[in-house]
Amino acid sequence: MDSSRKPHGVSTGIDLAAFERDGFVIVDDVLSLDMLEAAKEACEIAVEKGRKEEWPHRRIVGKAFPPWPPSGPDIWGIQHLMHPDLKLPIFKQIYTDPKLLSTACAILSLPSAENLQLELFNLLINPHTTPFSLPYHRDTIPAATLPEEEAKLLTRPRTGTQYNLALYDDACLIVVPGSHKRPKTDEEVTTLKKNEKAPLKDEIRVVLKPNQAVFYENDILHRAEYDTKKRVTLHGSLGKEGQVGRARMVLQHGVEYLQDNNFAEEMGDTGKRMWRNLIDGYGKSIDKTNIHDI
Repeated sequence: MDSSRKPHGVSTGIDLAAFERDGFVIVDDVLSLDMLEAAKEACEIAVEKGRKEEWPHRRIVGKAFPPWPPSGPDIWGIQHLMHPDLKLPIFKQIYTDPKLLSTACAILSLPSAENLQLELFNLLINPHTTPFSLPYHRDTIPAATLPEEEAKLLTRPRTGTQYNLALYDDACLIVVPGSHKRPKTDEEVTTLKKNEKAPLKDEIRVVLKPNQAVFYENDILHRAEYDTKKRVTLHGSLGKEGQVGRARMVLQHGVEYLQDNNFAEEMGDTGKRMWRNLIDGYGKSIDKTNIHDI
């Protein structure tokens, strides 16, 4: 169906049972058509700045996780879209889009977006000339974790969610459905020891059309393949308020600008509340040492 014929609203209608079972769900028609076009224009500016090295916060081809080197053969992402120095305040509007926030609230069983915690917003793009791939991983559980500990960590309460919002066709993300609920199988362990980017049994490629978003568990087994076909996909994360550990993790990603008292001025009442939830959570953390380096 042509998405331009469908009304834009804040009702998500997502299949929460499927999300619990599979670890991901696809949401249609996220942005209004006007906002979708504005997002494309802003992303083109951000990508051009990144490719010309006019913006220093970039994901460099050849390295999967931060910290990234200052330069390299190509780039596969633009970091810190809400940074005031990027001078593209529309990204704050996109991050607080009602449909994105209401979907996160449904997944996290929250009554209101004011119970969310502002976190990270980045851009995933295609390399110009150098195909690139990410290894299989879980975002918060190291690959070498023993099965017994892995199983225990996977039972932790859900404290946040993340999404990829495609502005153009996107088929980069690969996941193993249901793997957010179980440790790696013996077969998976053996396969990944030989090649951490190898295909796994039952993996699927998540195919997104423009203006679709996939929300997924950060500890689902997932990898990604980046070719040179155009990709412009917004990647964001949202947490529950009061999550001190998540707040501390977010504010260790080189995002000191988030602690500026004027950061949330252009975000509306809901955005300001989400930002305050982040700052309050960080302020409750006694230990400010680095706990997250990927």
